[in-house]
Amino acid sequence: MVLAGSLAMLPGTASAVIGGQPVRGSDAARHWTVKIESSKGELCSGVPIEARIVLTAAHCVIKGGTFRVTVFDGDMKRRTIAASHVVAHETFLPGRSPSTQPGVDLAMLRLSAPLPATIRPLMMGGRIGVGDVLTIAGFGLSREGQAGTARTLRQTSLTSAGSYTSANSVMVAVDTETRGQAPGAGACKGDSGGPIMRGDAGSSELVGIVSWSSGPAVQRVRSVCGGFTAITPVADHAGWISSTASALSAMPDGGPQTERRRGGRQERALQSPASAAEPWTRPDSNN
Repeated sequence: MVLAGSLAMLPGTASAVIGGQPVRGSDAARHWTVKIESSKGELCSGVPIEARIVLTAAHCVIKGGTFRVTVFDGDMKRRTIAASHVVAHETFLPGRSPSTQPGVDLAMLRLSAPLPATIRPLMMGGRIGVGDVLTIAGFGLSREGQAGTARTLRQTSLTSAGSYTSANSVMVAVDTETRGQAPGAGACKGDSGGPIMRGDAGSSELVGIVSWSSGPAVQRVRSVCGGFTAITPVADHAGWISSTASALSAMPDGGPQTERRRGGRQERALQSPASAAEPWTRPDSNN
């Protein structure tokens, strides 16, 4: 997978979520993964946590603009709903790469209308443990650099490999076959903001949001898809998620607004552009 901003096909093969398989009508991921697009050309993924509230990554919304969410209804037909309010975590600051993007990479959208009844908001889960088997889903590229491979919902499985701290603190997950050394399964551009789930289809819980991906540790050609997929764990930010969702749910409908939320106060978000995600640099790297 590429850095947060968009997911690729999920695991194993070289498809988006990179190495993943397209989600079909019977797959659970279609009930809790949405596509997010902006008027400035940004493509990301997201996850509904209430009928009108979608959780995603902050770097997906920091450029500003207006946003729309696309989902599949019960007949597998696409439905698009505009976002009326967008809130980025107040600590998040845009940067050129994960190591220069400090803060919490979370944002929330309030939709102008409820999602279809077939969309199932996910329950928040507990902390991610090393060795946990996780499911990732998103609408990102299935092949790096090939824009035409995006916008198909895909999912795959990864395994948690522990925490990593640079300017922000994340968990990382890998394809157990490639162990991050080769592309393997993982996030890619467009998968950012997508859900990281734990459990089977009948009892899945949301444990994280896709933030960025490193690309393989061993590579001859620069790549950012696959390798290590960085996850913002929701359990670490449950208070912000709960209070922000409550505040957004209580807001009246109106023209699109982008805000930062600190405590109980809303502030207009900075509109400084966030540059494209750069590959993660290993702690022992000289780069």
